[in-house]
Amino acid sequence: MSSAPSVPSINQPLDHRSRDVFRSIVETYLKTGDPVGSRTISRASGLGVSAATIRNVMADLEDIGLISAPHTSAGRIPTDIGLRLFVDGMMEIGNITKAERAAIKEKCEGQGRSIEDTLSEVSKTLSGLSQCASVVMVPKKDLMVRHIEFVPISARQALVVMVSEDGSVENRIIALPLGLPASALQQASNYLNARLGGYTLAQSIDAITAELNAQQAELDVLTTRIVEAGLAVWSGSAGVPASLIVSGQGHLLDDLDASSDLIRIKRLFDELERGNELVKLLGLAQGGDGVKMFIGAENNLFSLSGSSLVVSPYMNGANNIVGVVGVIGPTRLNYARIIPMVNYTAEAVTRLLKD
Repeated sequence: MSSAPSVPSINQPLDHRSRDVFRSIVETYLKTGDPVGSRTISRASGLGVSAATIRNVMADLEDIGLISAPHTSAGRIPTDIGLRLFVDGMMEIGNITKAERAAIKEKCEGQGRSIEDTLSEVSKTLSGLSQCASVVMVPKKDLMVRHIEFVPISARQALVVMVSEDGSVENRIIALPLGLPASALQQASNYLNARLGGYTLAQSIDAITAELNAQQAELDVLTTRIVEAGLAVWSGSAGVPASLIVSGQGHLLDDLDASSDLIRIKRLFDELERGNELVKLLGLAQGGDGVKMFIGAENNLFSLSGSSLVVSPYMNGANNIVGVVGVIGPTRLNYARIIPMVNYTAEAVTRLLKD
């Protein structure tokens, strides 16, 4: 089995002429979406070499996996590897315009709206400006806990009921140890409720766990086990996927010129509808600062749909990364324009949450 072509270094394997031809192919393709032929490059690039010479260079670029020929076309398009090489090392990043900044900033300054509603408006604005689909991963609410109650439902099971400050109620079932006295559930409820006031669930779990580990809680062994079981089922809620806002999917249908393109986009729509894989992918983008890109087959989610994702994380008032904002479009994205736009949007959302 042949191995995938390695990505060449810009400064070593590609000589000056090869880089110029490659840059011309990519820039022309990103503008038009059409395969680029040697005659087009010869006429427009100002390289001062013949179409025959350019064809030889294109053959070399194809051999190392930077460009390919779609179908039987005489022209060439950049591969996903080629686009990655271009974006990472050869592209000049543009600037977001004053009008685009103002549009994004306005949506992040909406008064009287919830964070979710504001982020929804931000997503719609980003989609409109980019003419692509936009995605925003909204952090899961971490509400203050008002009350927790252990309710017996059988000799071996109890229902743990949690009431949040907004009145929402969530339930979990836990197993009970043998020989548990009837008073233990009430004692566990009283112990937790005495320590919940004014704290989020995550904060409460951390504080109570520390107290139990330090053996400072005045609880018997069985009641301690009940408290620990209750904390365990709720600590799992931190792993519940954040909600996902997707706007402007219709933009992905623009400029389709073949039935194969429609099938490709249908696959992407199916993935967006399910959302699970996209949430996982956006979770990866939370791993560090700055804009991240996933181009075409670099990620399984886009390997069949031929799409790219440009994302940037945003932070809350505690400088913790809590979500991601980004754009989904064809691999033929205007990366030089989209990257600063996504970056500015993430910065604007960060300012919103900090304020």
